[in-house]
Amino acid sequence: MDRETPSIKKWIVFYPIYLNSKQTVAEGRRISLSNACENPTCVEISDCCGHLKLPCAIEIDKAYPRDFMQRGRVRVLLKKEDGTLYNPAISSRKQSMLHVAELVPQHPGRVKKQEPASTTSTARPSKSSKSGRKKR
Repeated sequence: MDRETPSIKKWIVFYPIYLNSKQTVAEGRRISLSNACENPTCVEISDCCGHLKLPCAIEIDKAYPRDFMQRGRVRVLLKKEDGTLYNPAISSRKQSMLHVAELVPQHPGRVKKQEPASTTSTARPSKSSKSGRKKR
């Protein structure tokens, strides 16, 4: 375990705020708004890195320096010790952020969350038709 800890320190860091479409560039977003996703979590980012065959480690106790209420970060390794890439399609930090941001909205946990929201939105217009009367 002592061998693993120093090697993780060299891995690149992803804070969820880097990919968050609700944040501005000044607040810490690192990719364009069109590529960013809404409120990603460390677990979603880690699962997407696993899908891309990139080794990763979640650090729950770490906080984003600009906003210490944002807890958690993900460490990702792009290159092996001999310098070859784990995923040939991803050669830089920016490319890895873009690929992960594409996959986060398709995460299984996120898809389940969106389905109940669509059923509640269909129920709302029926209630609003009753409240259309004028009150005197």
